[in-house]
Amino acid sequence: MRIGPILPAFPTLRILTISAAVLASSGVATRADTPGYRGEFSISFLGLPVARIDFDSRMEGDGYRVEGKVESAGIGAFFYDTQGTLTATGRVGDRIEAESFRAQYSYDGKPTLVDIRFAGGNVVKVVNEPPLKKRGSDWVPIPPEDLKSVVDPLAASLVKADRLDDVCKGSSRMFDGELRADLTLSFVSTGTISVEGFEGPTVTCRLKFTPSSGYRNGRRSLEYLKTKSRIMVTFAQIGETGIYAPIHATIGTQIGTITVRARRFEATKAS
Repeated sequence: MRIGPILPAFPTLRILTISAAVLASSGVATRADTPGYRGEFSISFLGLPVARIDFDSRMEGDGYRVEGKVESAGIGAFFYDTQGTLTATGRVGDRIEAESFRAQYSYDGKPTLVDIRFAGGNVVKVVNEPPLKKRGSDWVPIPPEDLKSVVDPLAASLVKADRLDDVCKGSSRMFDGELRADLTLSFVSTGTISVEGFEGPTVTCRLKFTPSSGYRNGRRSLEYLKTKSRIMVTFAQIGETGIYAPIHATIGTQIGTITVRARRFEATKAS
């Protein structure tokens, strides 16, 4: 999903969903009487609003379902009309395990679908509509082992940890339907934050983004993300689950900084 040339460092909104904060998800349940969570995020570029992402999640047993809506906003809506929906399902055990990821969106009036299915942590089916274009000799193909023990962009945004100090020790192998990348966190600082629905402690990690396969070798935007970009992600715990989700992030690009900020981060009770 493209936000448009205004964000040239992110070739798809699928990458934006993970790298522009790995910020995608709004989480899982906090307690038996609060079986869901709602997150509303704004995305700005050089201080100007360009998009928003809203998420609702539900928990059934150890399974989760996250539904989201993405749309351009502010200057982004003025120049590049983008809107779409995201759905992800999975399970929470010793680790977060993805089961499905589906993104349907329209960029500049052109519809696109990405559908990924997982089994046992491995990718078993991928649908891209329209089909991906034929790649040249500079394309880094995806070997079979790169599609094992991976998660989708939404699941990649969640960290399971016993305590706040352990959050930045996390890493994930992310697949968005085309690109396989490794995401590694390292500790920066702790703090507190207050937004609608949440007030409490946070931890900020630096995110290292390393493309593994499924990309054009030498692509400047990805090379910048890999070697020069400063990506900072702030996590907050969802209730008392031991699951931490992003609540704020900044991403350095070749032409400026992208900021992803939670406007709402709150538990929702069963209706």
